[in-house]
Amino acid sequence: MKHFRYGVSLLLVLAFALLFVGCAKPPEAEQQAAKAAMDASVVAGAEKFAAAELDAAKKVWEAAEAQVKEKKYKEAKQGYIDAKAAFEKATAAVAAGKKAVTDEVTATLAALDASWVALEAEGKKLERKLKDQKNAWVAEATAFGDNMKAAKDMLAADPLGAKAKAEELKAFVDKWSATFKEVAAIPDKPASKKRSKI
Repeated sequence: MKHFRYGVSLLLVLAFALLFVGCAKPPEAEQQAAKAAMDASVVAGAEKFAAAELDAAKKVWEAAEAQVKEKKYKEAKQGYIDAKAAFEKATAAVAAGKKAVTDEVTATLAALDASWVALEAEGKKLERKLKDQKNAWVAEATAFGDNMKAAKDMLAADPLGAKAKAEELKAFVDKWSATFKEVAAIPDKPASKKRSKI
């Protein structure tokens, strides 16, 4: 009889354990909160300005998703909580990333502007030697000014677009630096000497 009581008690404990495990539910609230944080980080621009943080957060999310598939709901719940925190960290990093790009582009534009001023001075010195290239130089000098203004105007709203414009401006500077070096290497024509009549 004693064994029977222990057996019944053991069966009841196992039944309750199975009932408890069978009733465990996926952590839907935590999953939705983490998904909302992920969407917010993407909208904030984490893909552009905090890519490393966003990738790390996505890995935590994917691990939690895998745990749900394996019905490891307790671990998945903690995974979603961690993923939410990681996505919030990525969102917070966007401002710092945007500022870093803005600072970099601002410095690049200032350097390009200074280089172009030096090129304009060099262009004036080489004006006589430019001949065939003079019209192209004048046209590209105007285009450079327009592109510099556009880059500066878009810097606050679209730092990555301004960075692309800065690359275009760098191509102008590189092209005309090389052209002016070639033109400067051309020897000056000696002045024609008039023969004096005796």
